[in-house]
Amino acid sequence: MDKIAVLIPCYNESKTIGKDVTDFKKQLPEAVIYVYDNNSSDGTDEIARKAGAKVRYEYQQGKGNVIRRMFRDIDAECYIMTDGDDTYPAEFAPEMAKKVLERKVDMVVGDRLSSTYFEENKRPFHNLGNSLVRGSINLLFKSDIKDIMTGYRAFSYQFVKTFPVLSKGFEIETEMSIHAIDKNMFIENVVIEYRDRPEGSVSKLNTYSDGFKVLRTIGRLFRNYKPMVFFGIISMFLAIIAIGFFIPVLIEYIKVGEVPNFPTLIVCGFTMIAAIQSLFTGLMLQTIVQKNRQDFEMELIRLNRKVEKNDNI
Repeated sequence: MDKIAVLIPCYNESKTIGKDVTDFKKQLPEAVIYVYDNNSSDGTDEIARKAGAKVRYEYQQGKGNVIRRMFRDIDAECYIMTDGDDTYPAEFAPEMAKKVLERKVDMVVGDRLSSTYFEENKRPFHNLGNSLVRGSINLLFKSDIKDIMTGYRAFSYQFVKTFPVLSKGFEIETEMSIHAIDKNMFIENVVIEYRDRPEGSVSKLNTYSDGFKVLRTIGRLFRNYKPMVFFGIISMFLAIIAIGFFIPVLIEYIKVGEVPNFPTLIVCGFTMIAAIQSLFTGLMLQTIVQKNRQDFEMELIRLNRKVEKNDNI
């Protein structure tokens, strides 16, 4: 098991990967640098290898697929995840690693948004999207993560080996953040400087299509992790509609003793039934979620014993 593993997913980053590897080797001389090449066609892998990184390959396209492979393959006490585009300065890595190794933090978030991100990033819709995602997740999940979509993070062994990677692309960071919040894992923020890509380096992130995927991921995870709230909102909405349309029918019945609008009454009845079904769906799924959390805690205990056993050896 490595003490510190630096994980760099790469797709066509030949202009910057050499400097990235060199910078992290300088700041973390005890770390093993892993570069996972994701079907690059510009010689990224060879440049990384010459710079001193261990190069491996993931042939399923997408950042989420690369991170899934990394987390499966590599065992380390501390993981530093960064991008290969030289936007995240390596000098913050020692502080992030120290929090994992000494303070037992499960996920350290490299916070760009509290420093230079809005000045350095030249894509205004990216700025708006980052703020929107941060605000919505912190509101829905009652958290205080300063930068939801940053690609610069540090993880504990326990986080990496219990994180179920489902996303295939750039929505992976959102999934990590929500998983850590939901499972009550120890999260800390480290303010980092951010620099925009150097000239000639092109971002692989599509503002609109990837932004839509991120928002869809938030909705999916909110439904999965907080089903009582999700289905409770639907139930309340349906109940309000049913009651709103039923009141005029009831008033008319009180006045004349007859129900002139039977179709409206029937629709109100079915809508209220749907509201009750939604409420009970949320209750049942919430019970399953609670059981999953209990199982997750037992898995953490098992992993902690494994780590302690390895330390003793």
